[in-house]
Amino acid sequence: MEIDKPILRTSMFFLMFMAVAMADDGITVNTSSSRRPSVINIGALLTVNSVIGRSVKPAIIAAVDDINSNPLILGETRLNLILHDTNCSGFLGTIEALELMEKDVVAAIGPQSSTIAHVISHVVNELHVPLISFGATDPTLAALQYPYFLRMTQSDYYQMSAIADLVEYFEYKEVIAIYVDDDYGRNGISSLGDSLAKKRAKISYKAAFTPGASESDINELLTEVNLMESRVYVVHVNPDSGLQIFSIARKLNMMTSDYVWIATDWLLAVLDSQEPPDPDAMRHLQGVVSLRQHTPNSKNKKKFVTKWKTLKEKETNSFNSYALYAYDSVIFLAHALDTFLKSNETITFSSNPKLLNNNGSQLQLSALKTFDQGQNLLETLISTNYTGLTGEIRFDPDKNLAHPAYDVLNIGGTGVRTIGYWSNYSGLSVNSPESLYEKPPNSSTSAKRLYSVIWPGETSVKPRGWVFPNNGKSLRIVVPYRHSYKEVVTKDVRSPEGVRGYSIDVFDAAVNLLPYPVPRKYILYGDGIRNPSYSNLVAAVAENTYDAAVGDVTIITNRTRVVDFTQPYMESGLVIVVPVKKSKTSPWAFLQPFTIEMWLVTGGFFLLVGFVVWILEHRLNHEFRGPPSQQIITIFWFSFSTMFFSHRENTVSTLGRLVLLLWLFVVLIINSSYTASLTSILTVQQLTSGIEGLDSMLASNDPIGVQDGSFAYNYLVQELNVAQSRIRSLKDSTDYLNALRLGPKLGGVAAIVDELPYIELFQSYTKCEFKIVGQEFTKSGWGFAFQRDSPLALDLSTAILQLSENGELQRIHDKWLALSSCSSKVADIDVNSLSLSSFWGLFLICGIACFISLSIYFCRVLFQYRRFNPDEEAASHEVPEPESARRNVRRTFRSTSFKDLIDFYDKKEAEIKEMLKRTRRQVNGDNDSPS
Repeated sequence: MEIDKPILRTSMFFLMFMAVAMADDGITVNTSSSRRPSVINIGALLTVNSVIGRSVKPAIIAAVDDINSNPLILGETRLNLILHDTNCSGFLGTIEALELMEKDVVAAIGPQSSTIAHVISHVVNELHVPLISFGATDPTLAALQYPYFLRMTQSDYYQMSAIADLVEYFEYKEVIAIYVDDDYGRNGISSLGDSLAKKRAKISYKAAFTPGASESDINELLTEVNLMESRVYVVHVNPDSGLQIFSIARKLNMMTSDYVWIATDWLLAVLDSQEPPDPDAMRHLQGVVSLRQHTPNSKNKKKFVTKWKTLKEKETNSFNSYALYAYDSVIFLAHALDTFLKSNETITFSSNPKLLNNNGSQLQLSALKTFDQGQNLLETLISTNYTGLTGEIRFDPDKNLAHPAYDVLNIGGTGVRTIGYWSNYSGLSVNSPESLYEKPPNSSTSAKRLYSVIWPGETSVKPRGWVFPNNGKSLRIVVPYRHSYKEVVTKDVRSPEGVRGYSIDVFDAAVNLLPYPVPRKYILYGDGIRNPSYSNLVAAVAENTYDAAVGDVTIITNRTRVVDFTQPYMESGLVIVVPVKKSKTSPWAFLQPFTIEMWLVTGGFFLLVGFVVWILEHRLNHEFRGPPSQQIITIFWFSFSTMFFSHRENTVSTLGRLVLLLWLFVVLIINSSYTASLTSILTVQQLTSGIEGLDSMLASNDPIGVQDGSFAYNYLVQELNVAQSRIRSLKDSTDYLNALRLGPKLGGVAAIVDELPYIELFQSYTKCEFKIVGQEFTKSGWGFAFQRDSPLALDLSTAILQLSENGELQRIHDKWLALSSCSSKVADIDVNSLSLSSFWGLFLICGIACFISLSIYFCRVLFQYRRFNPDEEAASHEVPEPESARRNVRRTFRSTSFKDLIDFYDKKEAEIKEMLKRTRRQVNGDNDSPS
């Protein structure tokens, strides 16, 4: 069938005319002649009459104008903006959003409210329309439940992480959260609690108020939190009503130097929109620390600042960061649409079968159409990378913007001062996040730094952050009602406080050093008949039954997991105490210090040294000459008199003095060792149980006593694997005494394991009848226990250190615990005789010295004897013989008799030297006479 060409041209013209007309009415139509539409509808949801809306609306309109005037982005395709006002109402906002979906929009910019975003996310999931929000910061919107929700701003998950880092940086442990009770407030504060828990901090109280709360409601709320302990407030509210909180707080005198106020980014959204800032508002905000979403100071941002001044739609002279994110949202969507259309995608809508049957409802739900290519556009959006006014726009796997960062600001005077930055990459820093992305991440505590803060009250001194609650309640302090060792802590009916003891005095002295009063009430724990269980006492503090525990509470690992302890005020550790008895000595005890071998060798060396000295001194010293019997007596007398350094004979030879000097050193060592060993033998105490320390106690099967209520029972069973059947719980020192005296054979115990301070008291009671054996096998101490993260624990630790430094802690100790002290250990439980193995080195040195001295001496004597002629003196009175004859009669070594040698040795040294001189002169005279 043929069609007339004029008719065909007329039909085509009519279709094009209808397409343009329908496009003007907001309907997108695709013709067969072109797959790229000329107009694309996009929606916008915001509260126009709000702090954020007054900045965002001009920015969105400016972005659409920039796109439509720039053919490089979408070519000839124009964006048609359809804006709906949500009127700051969840109900009306939902209706406006549904009406927007009827307009066949391919994407919606907004909403700024997290509450509306939750509802609309379900709608766009069904209609496959991407929802690009510039202001919904609720962290839960990132859930898989909302696949079509894209957040073009920072999630409050990161903002709360930044606040948690601030709380940690300023060393606070508890905060009070003041927030609006909607999805935005509740979920944001819930994220804050999770972030603080990672820093070992917590939200001590959540102060919520309804959206649109009256001034009286807020006043009542702030009055309530002002009675609480924490003075660190985190304010997470809507920008439109947030300033009212600080106005009321100032009236309640809550903006003074004792308070810390941290506001989320809503506060800077308000202040940035004011140009210049409202003086009244600034007066209420002095000292507040706040955050602002960080945007780089780029050229494009500076151009937008200049452009803002020329915008006709603006209602304020300035704008906040949400305006930048809204502008980038539109530009980002346009780039994604361009990529989407270039991939030959079409834009079509179809009826949703689920909405066709209204069941008689007057709601025109069938007007809501499904965007057929919505999934493809969503994937394009997620994969698009773009750098805009707010920096790099790129989504992570959770569809959050990469590189979240915030400015940290301090409000003071008439302006706002930047004190640092926070980024998920490197935490707190004074350097901008852009400069840190190029470096390796450094999240160490030392790298975190901010500039100084001017706190409320115009002070640079960091507030303590907490006070005692001004609610008339005293600190509930639990005190163990002990049955034994009442010097440490016990009940006192005569004292107004009802308790007394060493621990109480230390605690009171430490509290008196604090710069603030601590109202307290002591509560006894136990019945006084038996010692209470200290583990149960600590558990009661952890369960908030009591606020603190004061007493002899030992700091052990299991307890530190549930409570916080102060600095130890008393060192402690487990020791073993056993019964001892005096050893019986025999009449021959003086021989026990040395073994028989040692006695024999020592005696032999006395004689050896005496004989060697006699040999070396005989020819030179007249005191070592005389009849043979006298010389033998001299040898014995000299030998044994050196034992007492009382020898009368003087040594004149060099070799004799050398030998004597070494021998006297040996005698000194032997005398000292003998005296020490004999003293130990005469004073030794012997154990009656056979337990000498931890190893022998574990190896035996004898019963062991422990103090009732002490951690020693669990330690022995769980850590040292001691059988429970061996352990006996003892109530007091009387039980200790009876059990040790009876011993294991008569129903008592072989040893008692207890902490050193108790054992020292027990020893003083029993006048040192029992002794400590071995070493302390645990190292711990006594401290005061507080609930986790209690600021009092830190302050009291500092006070305890001050007590230790000024001597007050020792004075209190001496008042209660300074009793007669015993030797902490049994001295020389098993004394063994000293053997030769301990001294053979000394004897070896002395023997070598004697040998060398004798060798040198005999060589010298033999050399003299070789030159000596015994007949020389007689021949001097006779007629001289020829020289040849004298040579024949001179003696040689071979013709020397032993008797001649002994006679030569017995001569004095002076005589020998004189005879040798005469012989030398005579020989020289013969050589000079003529032949």
